[in-house]
Amino acid sequence: MHGAGCMKGVRMTSGRGKRPAFLLWFLLIPLMGGCSMKAMAVRSMDPIMDDMNIAVNRNTDVDMMRDALPAFLVQMDGLILSAPSEKLLLKAAEANFGYANAFIEDTDKPRASALYLKARGYAARALIGGKDFEKDFNVQLAAFRENLSEYDRGDVPALFWTANCWLAWVAINLDSPEAIMDMPKAQAMLQRVLELDETYYHGSAHAALGAIYAAQPAIMGDSSAKAKAHFDRAFAISGRKLLFIQLFYAQFYAYQIQDRDLFVTTLEEIIATPHESFPDRAFANEVAKRKARVLLDNVVIGRAHV
Repeated sequence: MHGAGCMKGVRMTSGRGKRPAFLLWFLLIPLMGGCSMKAMAVRSMDPIMDDMNIAVNRNTDVDMMRDALPAFLVQMDGLILSAPSEKLLLKAAEANFGYANAFIEDTDKPRASALYLKARGYAARALIGGKDFEKDFNVQLAAFRENLSEYDRGDVPALFWTANCWLAWVAINLDSPEAIMDMPKAQAMLQRVLELDETYYHGSAHAALGAIYAAQPAIMGDSSAKAKAHFDRAFAISGRKLLFIQLFYAQFYAYQIQDRDLFVTTLEEIIATPHESFPDRAFANEVAKRKARVLLDNVVIGRAHV
């Protein structure tokens, strides 16, 4: 319960024959402590959490961040238990997604899968409030798409992170019928993001859709033109500064069309891009560089089939 609810109906007076206002405040302190002090304390940390988020995003020491991020994630879990807010839930979703993508997915897919679902859950809570995610999203695709029309531009961050975390889970669970059935819903959420604000997070919704179309099996028809169009738009919006877009372009589009030269030159572009080109996303870019080096090494020694 928030402080306003606890204080409802209480009047602070200090006239003759009435208790002094300061005494009433003193008597109310224990009551306030039980229902609002934790929420006030968590909200007071918003500027600190913002600065910590900026510091993480600007850090290029990936090895240090691998060791530091777990404590940061646990701290956010605790803050959410105390006083969940849309802002905090979205920060936690992004942080859990980033940790899983950067450090876990390549070596421990079951653990990464659990982290992506956790991140999706946080983002979905920000999107739909206190409602149950599965109840609200476990509907037929047509109804799901219709429900998305209720969300507006202010919901774009929650829509994007719910879809992004959902797709990350799908991508490492493609042997699961549930994952295959979920993909169109996550895709529909990204389409809604584009309708509302295609520039959010540097055009990443375009990059995600480009990857989806590039990964479609040939039996569903040639979707390479759609993939290319989305990637081109993502490059235009991001100015080619968010290197994960180039990484997806190489991994999915260049791979789909079997263009070895495009695959190699795109990876080389990622590796050659200086940190100074986008300091506010330096950590994500350094992770993309590391992944690009691994892919390029595999090409050089003949393990990549491009």
